[in-house]
Amino acid sequence: MKRSYRGVLLLCLVLLANLICTQYTVNLFYFARYKEVIALSLINLLLFPLALFFYKREAKP
Repeated sequence: MKRSYRGVLLLCLVLLANLICTQYTVNLFYFARYKEVIALSLINLLLFPLALFFYKREAKP
């Protein structure tokens, strides 16, 4: 099964954005900035299904 470079790159970018949002969420929670924590958590929740979509699209034979 050969994967396209575009799909793998998109998946890597979405997962990188997911990691960055998670790190900012933890840092902002430490400084008690709860409105930003909720916003970043929602962004993080929206990025995960997007990554799952890219993965399933790339995994098709």
